[in-house]
Amino acid sequence: MATGSGDVKMAKVLVIEDNPANMKLARFLLDKAGHTVLLADRAEAGIALAQDERPDLILLDIQLPGTDGLAAARLLKAHVRTSDIPIFAFTGLAMKGDREKIFASGFDGYITKPIDVSLFLEQIAGAFKPGS
Repeated sequence: MATGSGDVKMAKVLVIEDNPANMKLARFLLDKAGHTVLLADRAEAGIALAQDERPDLILLDIQLPGTDGLAAARLLKAHVRTSDIPIFAFTGLAMKGDREKIFASGFDGYITKPIDVSLFLEQIAGAFKPGS
């Protein structure tokens, strides 16, 4: 991970999201903050991209067509090339029990949608703090 001006960490972030509006907003905010952004709209493509590119962080939607985000997170955490990459759920799921199910699948963090623009980059930065 590169260090930018002001000691801000610039990261390579993979966004796996099937909703074009959510993907566009996440990409815009991450680009604006100086991060390198990789995009996939399906879990299978995202897993392959993660194995090839080894991003610093993965933002993974839970409700994806085909392989869902919970299964994708388990696959990523089980693979030697991606097991150490932090994965944040990027989801609108906020019902009782959803967070527990998400963390039990191997996620390291949780960002709810719709994106709170004022908090999003702070949540991303939290992925790179020691102990997060």
